[in-house]
Amino acid sequence: MASTLSPSTIAGTPEPPALSERIRNAADISVIVIYFIVVMAVGLWAMLKTNRSTVGGFFLADRSMSWWPMGASLFASNIGSGHFVGLAGTGAASGIAVSAFESNSLLLLLVLGWFFVPIYIKAGVMTMPEYLGKRFGGKRLQFYLSILSIFICVALNISADIFSGAIFIKIALGLDLYLAIFVLLAVTAVYTVTGGLASVIYTDTLQAFIMLVGSFILMGFAFDEIGGYESFVEKYMSAVPSVVHGDNLTISPTCYTPRADSFHIFRDAATGDIPWPGTVFGMNMVAMWYWCTNQVIVQRCLCGKDMSHVKAACIMCGYLKLLPLFLMVMPGMISRILFTDIVACSVPSECMKHCGVEVGCTNYAYPLLVLELMPAGLRGLMLSVMLASLMSSLTSIFNSASTLFTMDLYTKIRKRASERELLIAGRLFVVVLIVISILWVPLVEVSQGGQLIHYTESISSYLGPPIAAVFLLAILCKRVNEQGAFWGLMVGLVMGLVRMIAEFVYGTETCVAASNCPKIICGVHYLYYALILFFVSLLVTLGVSLLTKPIPDVHLYRLCWALWNSKEERIDLDAQDRRQEEDDGSVEEEHPEKSQGCLKKAYDLFCGFQKIVPKLTKEEEAALKEKLTDTSEKPLWRTVVNINAILLLAVAVFFYAYFA
Repeated sequence: MASTLSPSTIAGTPEPPALSERIRNAADISVIVIYFIVVMAVGLWAMLKTNRSTVGGFFLADRSMSWWPMGASLFASNIGSGHFVGLAGTGAASGIAVSAFESNSLLLLLVLGWFFVPIYIKAGVMTMPEYLGKRFGGKRLQFYLSILSIFICVALNISADIFSGAIFIKIALGLDLYLAIFVLLAVTAVYTVTGGLASVIYTDTLQAFIMLVGSFILMGFAFDEIGGYESFVEKYMSAVPSVVHGDNLTISPTCYTPRADSFHIFRDAATGDIPWPGTVFGMNMVAMWYWCTNQVIVQRCLCGKDMSHVKAACIMCGYLKLLPLFLMVMPGMISRILFTDIVACSVPSECMKHCGVEVGCTNYAYPLLVLELMPAGLRGLMLSVMLASLMSSLTSIFNSASTLFTMDLYTKIRKRASERELLIAGRLFVVVLIVISILWVPLVEVSQGGQLIHYTESISSYLGPPIAAVFLLAILCKRVNEQGAFWGLMVGLVMGLVRMIAEFVYGTETCVAASNCPKIICGVHYLYYALILFFVSLLVTLGVSLLTKPIPDVHLYRLCWALWNSKEERIDLDAQDRRQEEDDGSVEEEHPEKSQGCLKKAYDLFCGFQKIVPKLTKEEEAALKEKLTDTSEKPLWRTVVNINAILLLAVAVFFYAYFA
């Protein structure tokens, strides 16, 4: 099947893609309009229904969420447009091994629900930096993790999702890149800024449903087009582009010929693009950081009604994480079969002609499939799917980054800030975050040979493992102290930044161009580098902790597993600092005027300031604290979720045994 696609560069040129006309019909536009109306209606309903006038209500949804919207939100927050574009693109380039980045998450989801979340809830924290502050004391760990987490949101999450969503929007609608970004972010920011976490979770649930329905339909069309699974395997292995030489370059056949191990998840330890030791060990170190210590993910689990709901949400998300192989990776491989010359191009001039970048056009695999295979109306549905995946991820990231900034940074600058001021500051920070993320987009485009998923996973591998090591030791080993955690994080950060900056400066190796990055820095696969980072940080943290004074148990009750069920009263390490802050002056109170104009009332309603929350008595504060730190479960439901966790592990074993 031929295609006339010749999209402009990602920075935008006057000539729009030829296929952009295909989305401009009544059926597609109607579906997109209906999608936006439904999403905004759900967001508005959640915005008005839920408590957004307190920090706990806005950022943690008052711990009132059931397992199914939490599970859907976990999945939708993780699966962004970067997954549709990135997984399909890398699948088109090298086969199914990339799906391991998704399927290996189910083990860490169980670790999250059964091991990490109980400690976080017992600690009574709202953010991950706050946990480090309680566990180790001092301010530098909490401040460092807040800054790093916000940077990761920009460099890894938001910019990659914006870039991938823009690719689809650009070739579907023919819009300028930054115009498309502006429209999407404007709609996304509205119900994130106004609605809080509850609004985000409810809209995420709707978005997850739309994503699954739309991608299942496309998968059916794709397999039908090539004649089923057996034909798919045969045709993929022979999908070689017609132009393989040019530009006075000698291009190796490995650059344009499908890999011999394309249909195996576990690949050679030395020559594999995703080596099996990296799949088994390195991925889990990165996944531990993402699923167990990442604010975006953990925040969803902290809002559950009880621990059984949290665990059930993790199980639900675990099952959903097995689907990307079938819904994204294999359709991307089918796109290579149908549009070989575009998706599998290896000659830089050919790639430039087809997609505007020299490093390759694999990121266009999924959008091409949608625009060529889907009939009118369903193309609009799939565009809505891409919008859903983009917006659900962005709303989750915006809300969590806003929480980090407000609770861990702004409160240190404005110690007497009122609740209203904190909510406004968190919302305004979203705008700043958007601007910085857009400026980062050009770096995403050219990194890791143009394969988006390798960009996101490599950045995760350079920044995440030290954090995972420190959190794991914080929970497992009460002997670990603040000095050890700080130096473990610092050594890991320096090693990670050296590799990341070297790749940005020297570029990553492609089939037609070697990288000048020194072998001692860039000669190790990024998943192996993640393992090295994890264990170096682990050893430094333990070593420095053993050489310095331990933290007395009185400061550690319910902050680590050894003292998890202690009933003793904990004296927080930062208690003296907090008393000093209280002595400096009480928190500013809001005194709303008795009569307000219509515009002021509308503003307060829009932003959730309309509810005047009465001051709680000491008994009410104690009851609220007990609710927010309760990890009890009913015996029946504890047994049910435990059995389901075992079943999920059995399904995972079968999955890997079949595709390994």
